[in-house]
Amino acid sequence: MAKLFNVIAFSEEIHGARALRVLKEIKSTEENLAESFESEKQVAEVAYDKFVKLAEAAGEKEAVVHFSQSRDVEETHAKLYKQAMSHFMEERETDYYVCKICGYVADGVLPDECPVCGAKKEQFVPFDK
Repeated sequence: MAKLFNVIAFSEEIHGARALRVLKEIKSTEENLAESFESEKQVAEVAYDKFVKLAEAAGEKEAVVHFSQSRDVEETHAKLYKQAMSHFMEERETDYYVCKICGYVADGVLPDECPVCGAKKEQFVPFDK
């Protein structure tokens, strides 16, 4: 099972590198946001749903939890891009906090606990890069 997680992590790195190349080819911030939104939505709705079903069929409970949480995080990424589209039009910035346990991104307000994995707010780090 460790090999599966490692190969998917490696695959995600490739996706990230490809996304950066694609984003550099797109001309406007609005187009970048729209493309990123669609990409995250597709990953959440298609890829991770398949991973969850495969893990369920294999009886791998830990993998089911991991892929389910990853799907939820990807859905959050899509939501953040969608919000950023309106924020961009309003020229508004927001603060972000990242859960060190599952990667969930909270925007604006630090939650008391992670809605994806249940980690306490102490497990969140501010992101300001």
